[in-house]
Amino acid sequence: MKRTVCAWLLALGLAVGTALPASAAAFSDVASNAWYAQAVGEVSDAGIMNGTSSTTFSPEEQVTRGMVMAVLWRLSGSPAPAASSTFPDVEDWYYYADAVAWAQEMGIASGLGDGNFGGGSIVTREQLSVFLYRYSQYAGQELASGVLDLYNDVDSVQSWAREGMAHAVGAGLITGTDEGNLEPAGPATRAQLAVILQRLMIPAVG
Repeated sequence: MKRTVCAWLLALGLAVGTALPASAAAFSDVASNAWYAQAVGEVSDAGIMNGTSSTTFSPEEQVTRGMVMAVLWRLSGSPAPAASSTFPDVEDWYYYADAVAWAQEMGIASGLGDGNFGGGSIVTREQLSVFLYRYSQYAGQELASGVLDLYNDVDSVQSWAREGMAHAVGAGLITGTDEGNLEPAGPATRAQLAVILQRLMIPAVG
C-alpha cells in the first residue's frame, strides 16, 4: 500500500543520508534508501520488533492484532500482567499472550463482537488507530486531534474509531494515501508499524 513518503519523513524528522543501524542493514529485504529503513533499524535495535527470519524483515507483510499488542507491550518494557486475559482464543503459550493480558488490564485491548480477541486477524488501520490512541492515554502522552474532513473517505471511518483516527492523524502516526484517502478498513504493514513505533519512541527519549 503506497504511502506519502515525504509526509513520513517530515513527521519523523529523518535526515537524508543518516547512517542506518546495523540491524537494518542485516535485513536483505530492507533497502538502505527505503523510507522505513531507519525506523526498522531503530525498533529492531530496541528489541521492539523482530525480523521474520535472521535476514528478512518482511516490510510489506500485513500486521496482526496480536503483533500490535506484542510491540506496544515491548515498547512499555514488557511488564508482567496480573493475570491471563479473559479472551478464550488467547492461549497462555501464544507469543502475544502476556501482551494481550497486559493490554486488556490497561484498557488498550478489547475483543471482537464474539468475545474473542482475534490475535491472528489482520489489523485494520482504524483498529490500529484506536490501539494507538489508548496506548497514548496509558502512557500519558499528549493526545492530538487531526482533521479527518480533509480526507476523501472520512465517512468510511466508523464512529467507534473516529477519536482514535483523529489522534493518530493529528500525531502523525497514520497518514493518508497519495489519493487523499485514510483507507480505514485497509491493512497496516510491518514497515508502517515500524515507523509508527519509531514515532512513539521519540517522547520516551526526548
